[in-house]
Amino acid sequence: MFQDRTDAGRQLAELVSSRLSHPSRSPGGDGTLVLGLPRGGVPVAAVVAQALGARLDVLVVRKIGLPWQPELALGAVGENGAVALNADVVRAGGVGQEQLDELIRRTAQEVEEVAAQLRDGAGPPDVIGRAVIVVDDGVATGATARAAADVLRGMAAGPVILATPVAALSSADRLRSCFDEVICVSTPVSFGSVGQHYEQFEQVSVARVRQLLAGSPS
Repeated sequence: MFQDRTDAGRQLAELVSSRLSHPSRSPGGDGTLVLGLPRGGVPVAAVVAQALGARLDVLVVRKIGLPWQPELALGAVGENGAVALNADVVRAGGVGQEQLDELIRRTAQEVEEVAAQLRDGAGPPDVIGRAVIVVDDGVATGATARAAADVLRGMAAGPVILATPVAALSSADRLRSCFDEVICVSTPVSFGSVGQHYEQFEQVSVARVRQLLAGSPS
């Protein structure tokens, strides 16, 4: 049980620092980016970024669900038109190109609107060839994390590491095939919801995210 996201961030930062302390495992020194998944992951990511001396930013991604089975992902959309598709699902779902294009367009618009709001209009960081640590406040099904991995791979980032205070054990295991490394403080078999693992789990406002990003080293 974590007291709040700041406490979770401290515990996660300690684990991340220890796991990446060996030179051969270092994610890239000054070029490392810590990307929080909005909005709950950003306060946790801010503590991790400060501990590592890395730049903090957000990674806005949206899953594209099959229209008649939304939990099944056709792919994901990130900023600057980044698109990662699950070709097998697209084919099996019988989604035509016109319909797929419209789904991508609508999702991309949502992504850009959210990103502009959180960053006050600033663009996303350049991730090409850079080590990226994706941080969320918890992982239940892993759908958002998988979408983040897909988008970052499509943007030529690497290595890509997932770091979270708590994750369902089954989800953490599945995500190891998507990321170069998955770092979790706790992986309970009986998970429930992310909020159940925090004493305080209030919503994170847009203003708070912008405040945290403004305090990040450039």
